Amino acid sequence: MTLRREAFLNHVKERGEYGTVEETGRAARVVLALLGAHLVGEVRSRLAARLPEEFALILLNPLQSAEPLSPKRFVRATAAWIEGATEQTAIGDVSAVLSTVADAAGDDLLKEILLQLPAGYDLLFGRPQPT
Repeated sequence: MTLRREAFLNHVKERGEYGTVEETGRAARVVLALLGAHLVGEVRSRLAARLPEEFALILLNPLQSAEPLSPKRFVRATAAWIEGATEQTAIGDVSAVLSTVADAAGDDLLKEILLQLPAGYDLLFGRPQPT
């Protein structure tokens, strides 16, 4: 089931404790653009189908990445793309967006997503996996 834009942004806003919808949307766009660079094929398409159209298009047309970013570098990249962000604030941005994405994806799709990502992303999604 696809989340509506308002519901998606409300979840991210609440989790990230953003003051405005604009801040919330900016964080969501950056994180999804970076995430989209790491996902391929059917997994990316299936996740996009569960997101509001605006954010699905961002996921499907990602920023380019020469190599998969480790979770730490993903957070750093997020901080670099959000004006005024620090690595500390970017951790909150990434967590707020990816935990909302995890909810939209559901457990089965999330497992497939995590298989395409370097180790440690489960924590960024707020879904620690057993080792």
